[in-house]
Amino acid sequence: MKIVLPGGTGHVGRMLSRELRAAGHEVVVLSRGGGGVRWDGRSLGPWARELDGADAVVNLAGRSVSCRYTAGNLREMMDSRIDSTRVVGEAIGRAERPPRVWLQMSTATIYAHSVDRANDEAGGVIGGGEPGVPRYWEYSVRIARKWEQTQERAATPATRKVALRTAIVMSPDRGGAFDVLRRMARYGLGGAVAGGRQHVSWIHEQDFARAVLFLLEREDLDGPVNLAAPNPLPHKEFMATMRAACGVPAGLPATRWMAELGAFALRTDTELLLKSRRVVPGRLQDAGFRFDFPRWSEAAFDLVART
Repeated sequence: MKIVLPGGTGHVGRMLSRELRAAGHEVVVLSRGGGGVRWDGRSLGPWARELDGADAVVNLAGRSVSCRYTAGNLREMMDSRIDSTRVVGEAIGRAERPPRVWLQMSTATIYAHSVDRANDEAGGVIGGGEPGVPRYWEYSVRIARKWEQTQERAATPATRKVALRTAIVMSPDRGGAFDVLRRMARYGLGGAVAGGRQHVSWIHEQDFARAVLFLLEREDLDGPVNLAAPNPLPHKEFMATMRAACGVPAGLPATRWMAELGAFALRTDTELLLKSRRVVPGRLQDAGFRFDFPRWSEAAFDLVART
């Protein structure tokens, strides 16, 4: 297949393009910088010709969420996702030979903060109105909802559309979430944060790539699909397993205010640590997808060994 990857130079994009090429597919990356066909993520241009006659589009474009949630950064997160999704839809709609499928990145953050119940596609609670959580968390949910609505409303009648509600993709590559967590564990900082009851949803890079290929082929699947391993677990257990995989016996726990200070120093935000994302892959499993790494213990030891 010829697969076009807008935003394919980011952490997940580099991993996915590597796996798709290894599976024998032709991959065309659209990038604002170097490393692919040039586009600006906002307006139609010569890049749109790459979609005409392509088999599939997997749009990963959007500003990284690994930043401080300032008003400016939140606007950039919103605009980069909405603009890129809108213009991909326009390019597909104008193509003489439109791709048969459009996979659009979304996020598991769309679901409500939840400790006691799992969220799947059928009965999951969309977030934004939970009592007792920071008000700005609602903005992350608003971004996710508008992201998906922009794809849904795109006039692409000949193209199947899937929204990838993706949990944290765990890869041993430098600079990703797993790399940061592994270094924290190795330096003795891998204890529970704010008690550690909040759940962590994640997916091994190998299963992420396999799920993308699965969804490219399954003509009967459209709409939102959760890309998350079937066994989310509390942050306390998640980090204990990480420490065990790294051979580190203990980790310094952190209170909420300590997490705020650490996030400020790392120029990121505590929502990534404190929001309970208890998300399960209902539709993938119902369709017969089988995970190579369904449990965090298997995934963590594999990723550490490959680092």
